[in-house]
Amino acid sequence: VIFIAGNLPYKSEIAPLLIVIRLEEYNYPAATAIAAIMLALSFVMLLVVNLVQTWSRKRYG
Repeated sequence: VIFIAGNLPYKSEIAPLLIVIRLEEYNYPAATAIAAIMLALSFVMLLVVNLVQTWSRKRYG
């Protein structure tokens, strides 16, 4: 997998790259924490989209 993104520390790093960097540093707890946060955010976003769709169906039929 190739990521096309900047790699300026604390400015344009992407989360998957941060995970790989932490794994290469053998910092498994940090890599796991980043992945868990990404997973939780994705579930929250899916929930919000689902709620908006449900609200839209009820309101506009």
